[in-house]
Amino acid sequence: MKLQNSFRDYTAESALFVRRALVAFLGILLLTGVLIANLYNLQIVRFTDYQTRSNENRIKLVPIAPSRGIIYDRNGIPLALNRTIYQIEMMPEKVDNVQQTLDALRSVVDLTDDDIAAFRKERARSHRFTSIPVKTNLTEVQVARFAVNQYRFPGVEVKGYKRRYYPYGSALTHVIGYVSKINDKDVERLNNDGKLANYAATHDIGKLGIERYYEDVLHGQTGYEEVEVNNRGRVIRQLKEVPPQAGHDIYLTLDLKLQQYIETLLAGSRAAVV
Repeated sequence: MKLQNSFRDYTAESALFVRRALVAFLGILLLTGVLIANLYNLQIVRFTDYQTRSNENRIKLVPIAPSRGIIYDRNGIPLALNRTIYQIEMMPEKVDNVQQTLDALRSVVDLTDDDIAAFRKERARSHRFTSIPVKTNLTEVQVARFAVNQYRFPGVEVKGYKRRYYPYGSALTHVIGYVSKINDKDVERLNNDGKLANYAATHDIGKLGIERYYEDVLHGQTGYEEVEVNNRGRVIRQLKEVPPQAGHDIYLTLDLKLQQYIETLLAGSRAAVV
């Protein structure tokens, strides 16, 4: 039996090892280059883009409604002015169960079926993450009751607004007119006229008479505040504020006392004074 001696070719094995090590090194170098390129793209090239997205998540612009101009008679007697009213609002996206919350609010702020129906209608046409009125014209007692129970209602809060007030009731409606809630037709008209952004925080608009004819004069310019919010949407601090510009006051040629005197003389008759 003949023994065969096998000889290893160490030179060939060494060359193969070197080739494999070189391929591995080039592979690692390539992957490192790709990683560095991605880091450069994220940190340098697209830094502004991602910073903007981050700021949009934590910085919000909150519109501030302007104070509507006051309407006076020729002697400076106010015929239409503003007074503060309070309403309770809800942001549905921050509420776990909207229906349960509405039911719980019934006993706190005397919420009615009509209030709930109006809320649902307004919610259907509103954008996401928008505060929607649940009940308006809250009394002092209702505001106090909610303040005591507010911890039970995350995503719900009471806000104060300026609402039009006519000290002489409907006696001068035929001249002054009135304001009412902005409806779909108003939104369409304002959008077509390029004025919708100026009504971001406004709830009412002139519908008739002086209130409608001089709407652009009386309304004013909406302001805004830039605030920082946490992940729950609560305001942490104010970053910037641009105050609203109040609407201009209007003085009519109408004399209130003379108007009331004439109405007294003509009470019960169909006559008119020219």
